[in-house]
Amino acid sequence: MVTDAFDPARVVSDLEELRALTGGPEGARRLAWTDDWVKARDLLRAKLAEIPGVTDVEMDECGNIWATLPGARPESVVVGSHVDAVPAGGWLDGVLGVMSALEVLRAAAASGTPPCTVKLVDWADEEGARFGRSLLGSSAFAGTLEIEDVKRLTDRDGITLDEALKAMGVDLDRSHLAKRRIEDVRAYLELHIEQGPVLESEGLAVGAVLGTVGVERYTVTFRGQAAHAGSTPMLHRKDTFAAAARFALLLRDVAIRHEGVSTVGNAVCTPGVVTAVPGVTEILVDQRHLDADVLRAMNDDARAASEEAAAEFGCTVQWEPLWRIPPIPFDPDLIADARAAVEEVTGTDRALPSGPLHDAAEMARLVPTVMLFASSTNGLSHCVEEDTPIEHLLLAARAFGIAAGRAIERVGAG
Repeated sequence: MVTDAFDPARVVSDLEELRALTGGPEGARRLAWTDDWVKARDLLRAKLAEIPGVTDVEMDECGNIWATLPGARPESVVVGSHVDAVPAGGWLDGVLGVMSALEVLRAAAASGTPPCTVKLVDWADEEGARFGRSLLGSSAFAGTLEIEDVKRLTDRDGITLDEALKAMGVDLDRSHLAKRRIEDVRAYLELHIEQGPVLESEGLAVGAVLGTVGVERYTVTFRGQAAHAGSTPMLHRKDTFAAAARFALLLRDVAIRHEGVSTVGNAVCTPGVVTAVPGVTEILVDQRHLDADVLRAMNDDARAASEEAAAEFGCTVQWEPLWRIPPIPFDPDLIADARAAVEEVTGTDRALPSGPLHDAAEMARLVPTVMLFASSTNGLSHCVEEDTPIEHLLLAARAFGIAAGRAIERVGAG
């Protein structure tokens, strides 16, 4: 049994070794498509090479790394996450899942020939930190990446995404060929830190994940009238920033009422000087919920709230869509396995949605998928302070090993 040979302490040891190699006082140095990222991947390759029976450690047409442990059946269970990180990021984001997947392969190999094939994947450029396109490798693999739209994305040095990938041996025009690896895949499992405060606030170490939330992003523009800040009385103003500010508070109420999340992430006023009432204010709005119907209701209520705020201050308001992704629920059977594994290890049963997107969202379009979360200290991620108590890491890895072992047994039984 995979579970019997799975050693969570080795997962933590591998994470600490990677931190020593590509970390430091300024945080993680694993930005995708850079030498430091390659160094981190080389460490992973070296550890995979130590596992008896692992074959075909290779990079696919999207830049993702795959390793295969052949089993009694060709049908496979895939485990993994991503090695890349944001600049000055944390030591656990992504790599907790990769190193836990590595331990699944070790444990499966140590237990003899597994009942089905087991594969590890390290998705390329999950973060999108260098070129601005998240889930690059997994979305290319899933066929949801608009290749021509991303080729000309540039980093701060003016290097295009296409150029950077070709320097690493990846041709985006051939990325669709990677999907052939999905043929025998029957399940995908991923472990990740929560990157939020829910588990810690409830005193919990680990939780099962129900799915990734749907996301709606808009540019919302309030238009009024620019005017002199000294000569225009308050009740005679058509102040667009006041309208936007009122809307931001109403939007908060919308999110609380629907048990979702809503964010105003930016506000730009025009003319943007201290001596003028803003005649135009443009804000960026992000709304998220796991239920598509509720997300739709949130957007309806948010639009109504914006009209209310605009009218109060004598302004108009216009919405322009930026980007959206529907809610992606995970597989009920795998969720049940994950919840049972968490309860076995911790004595608690907590399931929650994922607010951030993950590679698992792309895999869930193709095959049964589930994630598990480990708690995040103070809810922080994408920063040097990112951390999880070691005892929580050990529990999360153990639960992941149990859930992966059950998936392997089920797929192996046909």
